[in-house]
Amino acid sequence: MLDIYRLGDEVLYAPTVKVTKFDGALRMLVDAMFETMDEADGVGLAGPQVGVSQRLFVVDDRQGNRMCFINPEIIGTGVEMGPYEEGCLSLPGVYHTVIRPLEVTVQAQDVNGKAFTVNASGLLARIIQHENDHLHEKLFIDRLSPEDREMMVRVYERRNKTKRRKGK
Repeated sequence: MLDIYRLGDEVLYAPTVKVTKFDGALRMLVDAMFETMDEADGVGLAGPQVGVSQRLFVVDDRQGNRMCFINPEIIGTGVEMGPYEEGCLSLPGVYHTVIRPLEVTVQAQDVNGKAFTVNASGLLARIIQHENDHLHEKLFIDRLSPEDREMMVRVYERRNKTKRRKGK
């Protein structure tokens, strides 16, 4: 199990770097990320959320799509947009509607460095976009209006007052 970093932790807003080494250490990290995501009952988890400033994330839409995306690049999105209530393991207890494209095409690499392309829609498209935002120093609340973002930060702080790590 890995620690999940939360709102206020600098690593969530640090630039990420491309993964260049596809080895046993990377496979162990990915396995630990899946385990951590599962234990936290999440559907996605990005490197920065576990203190790793590398371009990777794992997803499980609970509909048979359990994947790791390394060095992902969104190369296309659908024109139709839709709302969906999002949450985040880095902001436990906070949920808000976010409007995103309903379809997305992403190119990435697997844990062995092999390139692949995924055309996703529905929840999988949503998860991919949400996790990809983490690789660009962005949380879902950063997509909200300033007023809604401020309100969500207050909700987070109120709900997690006693749960924050010391010194953070």
